[in-house]
Amino acid sequence: MEIKKATFVISNMDYRKCPPPNLPEYAFIGRSNVGKSSLINMLCNRRALAKISVQPGKTQTINHFLIDDSWYLVDLPGYGYAKTSKKNRELWKKMIGSYLTNRPNLVYTFILIDLRIPPQEIDFETINSFGEATLPMAIVFTKQDKLKPAESEQQLENYKTLLLNTWDELPPLFVTSARTKFGKNLILNFIDENNQVYKHHREKRY
Repeated sequence: MEIKKATFVISNMDYRKCPPPNLPEYAFIGRSNVGKSSLINMLCNRRALAKISVQPGKTQTINHFLIDDSWYLVDLPGYGYAKTSKKNRELWKKMIGSYLTNRPNLVYTFILIDLRIPPQEIDFETINSFGEATLPMAIVFTKQDKLKPAESEQQLENYKTLLLNTWDELPPLFVTSARTKFGKNLILNFIDENNQVYKHHREKRY
């Protein structure tokens, strides 16, 4: 699948103001400065669809983009460090939680992790919270190009080993680089396959 059209739809802090849930939806979330905006721009073949900033916590709302008039890509606020008050962080947490648990058309959430950084407790807390809530999610490792191939493979194995301490089987895993576009086709094909499943189930229902 190749994305030909990406259109910003709406930005808000209330899931009830999101677009009607009549198309499949994929959300992207990760620790601040994980490279989320760069990955979204790479997937969509756009330079500035999602705004890139060196300041952590730039994304503070639920941002919907309509992709090829057939599915939604959702840019969610990052978690972890951000130069904002504890009150704001709690507000974002509640906003994200309400969105994740109340969008019936949310097919998958992609949790982004910087492959260069040793496993962080906050990432595993987030991943396990999705498992406990039975929310479909996949893990996307970013910035693969910043490591040597052997280092990249070793880091991936470290994460797999730790995940298998609490997971019976691994969720879908993707390794990516926004700069080289490594992993782009795998993610887009994964979305395309799930869109077909979503469409089939929806047609069956109606």
